Amino acid sequence: LTWHICTPRVINAEKSEFNEDQAACCQISIRRREPGLEEDEEWLILCSPQFLTGYYWALFDGHGGPEAAIIASNYLHYCIKQKLEAVVGGITEARPPMHLSGRCVCDSDPQFVEEKHIHAEDLVVGALENAFQECDEVIGQEMEATKQTGGCTALAALYFQGKLYVANAGDSRAILVLKDSVVPMSCEFTPETERQRIQHLAFLFPKLLDGEFTRFEFPRRLKGDDVGQKVLYRDYFMEGWGYKTVEKADLKYPLVHGHGKQARLLGTLAVSRGLGDHQLKVIDTNIEVKPFLSCIPKVNVFDFALHDIKEDDVLIMGTDGLWDVLSNKEVAHVVRSFLAENRTDPHRFSELAKCLVCRARGKQSGHQWMLDDSHEASYDDISVFVIPLHNRDEE
Repeated sequence: LTWHICTPRVINAEKSEFNEDQAACCQISIRRREPGLEEDEEWLILCSPQFLTGYYWALFDGHGGPEAAIIASNYLHYCIKQKLEAVVGGITEARPPMHLSGRCVCDSDPQFVEEKHIHAEDLVVGALENAFQECDEVIGQEMEATKQTGGCTALAALYFQGKLYVANAGDSRAILVLKDSVVPMSCEFTPETERQRIQHLAFLFPKLLDGEFTRFEFPRRLKGDDVGQKVLYRDYFMEGWGYKTVEKADLKYPLVHGHGKQARLLGTLAVSRGLGDHQLKVIDTNIEVKPFLSCIPKVNVFDFALHDIKEDDVLIMGTDGLWDVLSNKEVAHVVRSFLAENRTDPHRFSELAKCLVCRARGKQSGHQWMLDDSHEASYDDISVFVIPLHNRDEE
């Protein structure tokens, strides 16, 4: 995938016609919106020098159907454009002003901004966070209106003003494969990684559990014989472990249950952040999952001015179907080997994306799909972007 051209991706590793992955990439033009300018007049100023240009890529992994992922792929970039345009006056300043209008209501306003170390980068991060939230609301309204259910994870990358912003809500992943290092640009949000946030919410609002779940974490599901015993446990404020005398209420189903890929939030979802799922309830109850499922992404920033980007340096974005079977180190090895062996191929980056998908897909052996090391291959949807970073401003 180059900066201006989207090449085909392999969906679901071609194992079935059904998939829940969606993707989007585009150029985003951001301008200072003049007061009174109608949306229909935008075409009059398409070549205006007031435009700031960004490049956007995103992967969406649906669950409960592809509907939420489709809406997100069609709408998130528009939300990002809107949110950036709303703060563009602050983004273009050396230091964002306290008041976007330019007025200084309080003499100490500039001092407060400086003391808080607020920079244009922080406005872009805030715009991405607000965009995810607005997109989540739109998905909720659309799904309710069409009587559909489901949600999706969202991983979005934005190259803007010399910096790469990667926003993640879910368990997809992005890494930078540089000449001498691998830089993680996202972290997975699962019921296990966000145990404390989820437990704390249950502590603040116990009615959300409707008496059906316990917020405490135990090493295993407790049984009747454990009542009265002192067992290991963790609460929302604990990184370490303590001992708790088991009560009858502790025998309820855990708020976060299982380990690794089997961990589930309220016994239902394998992710703790994502878009949609507004109508999702725990089976056979009226307990809503959405209060525990955050739509707010974690945004990581990479400043290109601080790094010497080489010709084969790339950004890899992939849904969890890739990362379930390949580590960051393994992906980086494939990337470096493939690019070194295909220096003259003009399509080598899109071919590399296909190569990574095929690695995770494995080869069919009877009724199973196996990797080269005889481990099971991924049975999930597999979508990959390979984005070259060199000469990005010249293209």
